[in-house]
Parts: sequence; C-alpha cells; structure tokens
Amino acid sequence: MTTPQPDYPPMAAARGRVEPSPRRVRGFLGNDLVFDTTAARYVWEVPYYPQYYIPRSDIHPEFLRDENHPQKVQFGASHLFSLVGSDRTHESAVRVFDDGDGPVAGLVRFEWDHLTWFEEDEPIYGHPRNPYSRVDALRSHRHIRIELDGVRLANTSSPVLLFETGLPTRYYIDRSDVSFEHLVPSDTQTLCPYKGVTSGYWSVRVGETTYPDLAWTYHYPLPAVARITGLVAFYNEKVDITVDGVPLARPQTHFS
Repeated sequence: MTTPQPDYPPMAAARGRVEPSPRRVRGFLGNDLVFDTTAARYVWEVPYYPQYYIPRSDIHPEFLRDENHPQKVQFGASHLFSLVGSDRTHESAVRVFDDGDGPVAGLVRFEWDHLTWFEEDEPIYGHPRNPYSRVDALRSHRHIRIELDGVRLANTSSPVLLFETGLPTRYYIDRSDVSFEHLVPSDTQTLCPYKGVTSGYWSVRVGETTYPDLAWTYHYPLPAVARITGLVAFYNEKVDITVDGVPLARPQTHFS
C-alpha cells in the first residue's frame, strides 16, 4: 500500500546545518546575565528547529565550571561543564566545543530549560524560532467536521486555519462549535515559540474510552497568531477530520 504524501511543505533545513543569527540573544540564570551576544549561531541538531550556540567569548566565565569530561559528539570534540548559579548548580548542563576548524568550534550549547532566553527584548520559549518557518493564522469558511470513533467532536463553517511550515494544517474552532460533553479537562500544558503557552488541554471521552490530550487552546497567544485566541484545536494525528466533505488522512507528526 502506498504511503500517503503530506499535503504541507517540509522543513527547509536539514540536520547538521549551521547558520549565523542576526538577532541579539541573551540568557539569564535567575536574575543573572550569563551571556549577551550578537554572534549566536543557529544549529540544527534535528531537522525541525534549531538551537542557539553561543560564542564562548560572550559568556561570563564565572557561570561555567569544567567537569573535565571530554566527549566527541555529532558536531565535534567538546567538554561538559556545569552551569553554576548563586543558589544552584546544574551539572552537565553546558557543552563547550573545542577550538579548531569545525562549524561549531569555540561555541557553547546550553541546556535550554535552565535559562530564560531573549531575542532582542522579547522572551522566547522552548527553542529558537526557525528562520525557515512561517506561521499564518487565516480566517476561513471551509466546513470542518471532527469526529472520533464516529462521535462528533466539532462542526464549523468559520474556522481559523493555522499554517505552520513542516506541520499539518491545524483547524482552530470557536468553542460554541465544539461538543464539550465529550471533552475532559487535563492538566497538560505545552509551549511553542511561535504561538505561546497553552492555557487549556482536554482529553476526549467516547463511551468507556478516554483518549488523552487531544485538544488545546491558547487564551494569550503571541501577537502574530492572535486570531486563534480562545479557539480550540484537535490533533489531526488522533482524530478524524473532514474538510468540505473530504476526509483527511491522519498525518504522522505530533506537534501542537
């Protein structure tokens, strides 16, 4: 059987790519500035999005403690360092690449969650925004019907379609068009560098079966996608979606 091809464009950058970033990037440990640079590099450790690698010369050295643990990894020879704060030390949270001729020589990779990150004066969440990705939230009059195991979960002719490079189209639906009797609130929260932090998640209960974390909403999305405010989306990968009477094949990707 032929595997259906996705109906959305793939990511433009491949694993292993290294590119300059024109943005000022800062990282804080609590209230302490760890680095401030205008020479960060985008490094694609995976195809979907980059990480920031920081020149060692732009890092305040008192926050780094050498663990004397050399390692050879995907991008070259490196040493592990601890990230040292005033009240806590994060062991093996920093990888310093040795000087040399490689694409990341002399650069430093931080474990993301230990720092608060800024591009210019705006906070960023989860990972850097991919410079090859575009995210558009567009009003539409397509007829969207969402079901699971034959039970209707949503039905609308006024969705907002969110197009994000490398991901299937997400269909954001007004709450009045969602069948909340089948939805069970969940404590799950996710974050996205392009949309913000979710304010609600729901599992779906059909009969005696509960399917975890199939729907979400953003009450305070980032300004670029303000049209999705308060609307509800479902994972295409986990439900049955019909667009203008045509059933969609379930994609394999699973990102909100």
